Amino acid sequence: MSRLRTLFLLPLLASLGSCSMVVMNPSGDVAAQQRDLLVVSTALMLIVIIPVMALTIFFAWRYRQSNREARYEPDWDHSTHLELVIWAVPLLIIICLGAVTWTGTHLLDPYRPIGRVAAGKPLAPDVRPLEVEVVALDWKWLFIYPEYGVALVNEMAAPVDRPISFRITSASVMNSFYIPALAGQIYAMPGMETKLHAVINKAGDYEGFSANYSGAGFSGMHFGFHGLSDADFQAWVAKAKNGGGKLDRPTYLQLEQPSENQPVQRYAGVDPDLYKAILNMCVEAGKMCMSEMTQIDAKGGLGLAGIHNTIPLLYDKFARRGSALGPAPSYVASICTTEEALAASNAAQPSSPMTSTPILGAGLQRPMPLSIRLPSPQATGTVRSPFNS
Repeated sequence: MSRLRTLFLLPLLASLGSCSMVVMNPSGDVAAQQRDLLVVSTALMLIVIIPVMALTIFFAWRYRQSNREARYEPDWDHSTHLELVIWAVPLLIIICLGAVTWTGTHLLDPYRPIGRVAAGKPLAPDVRPLEVEVVALDWKWLFIYPEYGVALVNEMAAPVDRPISFRITSASVMNSFYIPALAGQIYAMPGMETKLHAVINKAGDYEGFSANYSGAGFSGMHFGFHGLSDADFQAWVAKAKNGGGKLDRPTYLQLEQPSENQPVQRYAGVDPDLYKAILNMCVEAGKMCMSEMTQIDAKGGLGLAGIHNTIPLLYDKFARRGSALGPAPSYVASICTTEEALAASNAAQPSSPMTSTPILGAGLQRPMPLSIRLPSPQATGTVRSPFNS
């Protein structure tokens, strides 16, 4: 029987052996602090849980029916010492948990720039964070490095002990950006920007993925994250610069369309305003940016004339997922700026000087000379216009 039981336990042990302990053994300082917060909170709660579980077993054994030597006190109903223990211990645990949670919530705020590289290793004042712009697509991740002018799909890297400043958004539905070895997860939402500050302390290859279900290709939204030395990171950037062409707006619109299990793709150049256009949902040519729309709305809007200021989309993000519901796809057309209007006006000026000959139209009388329409300064009476007769 024992051999059969061992045989049944072998698949369970094999499955446990494949589990990754990266959450409890991270390589980034932010993730390590989050791990410590989890351990401290669990230990504080075990102060109550372990005695309760132990006393449950003790009382069940102590006061079992066959134990005739157990004390039987049916009239006992109060003990000051027990009341103090029962109320004081949980109260102290709640106070400690509240202090730890409050401190951790503020120190580990993802929007707060990190102040240290690791425990006992403060951040040098002259260190510039590595900026990474992250876009969640269907069903892949796009990483833009504005400092180096490169972009990659489903792959990113960062130097060891250099702070990373993530700016995160989504092009379609909500996703969750998560690298367990680096820091906690943070959501990516269309038309919104979230931020994350972190640092990697150990060189190595790590895994990142989406922790929020986003459709059919969700299971393939994995990417590689490489922690590299400064020299290796520069070589990685040089490899990216030797990759494909430039990621401009037309190329991005092709990349944005849904695809599953997308391989790593590199772009040697990137439009510097691409991320801003993605965030403001105006990558398509002629589409009004969300930031421009909010400014117009803040000034009173376009009125009834704005109802007709729409242009059909080139493709519908909802219909391509199989949905046939909803109105016809359209978006608000952009409005030119003052500088663009002046430039267009100057470009439209005729090359030859305009003639001073009066322009006559059908049914219009010849304009009267100015001397007839206006009284002279010496006139004492009223000049009567022929149109008033």
